[in-house]
Amino acid sequence: MSLINTDVKPFTATAYHNGEFVTVSEVDLHGKWSVFFFYPADFTFVCPTELGDLADNYAEFQKLGVEIYGVSTDTHFTHKAWHDSSETIGKVQYPLVGDPTGTITRNFEVMIEADGLADRGTFVIDPDGKIQIVEINAGGIGRNATELLRKVKAAQYVRSHPNEVCPAKWEEGAETLAPSLDLVGKI
Repeated sequence: MSLINTDVKPFTATAYHNGEFVTVSEVDLHGKWSVFFFYPADFTFVCPTELGDLADNYAEFQKLGVEIYGVSTDTHFTHKAWHDSSETIGKVQYPLVGDPTGTITRNFEVMIEADGLADRGTFVIDPDGKIQIVEINAGGIGRNATELLRKVKAAQYVRSHPNEVCPAKWEEGAETLAPSLDLVGKI
């Protein structure tokens, strides 16, 4: 079963954010756009490149009213240690959520049970707490924050223009489509 258009399941977790440990729950997602960015583990190889890429683009997400949540099955203490010891992770200004019980990771169906780690799952959540985008990559394939930003813009556009859709490679300001019988077989 797909998670598209489903509600984020209830959770409560501790995150490392701006030098503090803070509580995060599904309630924090309501009323704004959110991205849950699952990654296998702190102190690894591909993961810091992805989190660093998100950090470099975080201001652009913030301009769109989007909060990023980096999530792994590490603890919030491990997130702090990684943040304090890595130049790349030291740039991260978004919450790094600890999920040592795997509850959130299982809620989003990205738990690698044999390893107790998360797959590379990306979820875009609308202000109603519903999942609008799901992307899961194999462990060795890193993600691109610029492409994620493009997808978030498309999701926001479609939400605010319910009679339009964004075609492949759509960029902000580009032409959209208005689905109708007239378009069938003409694209």
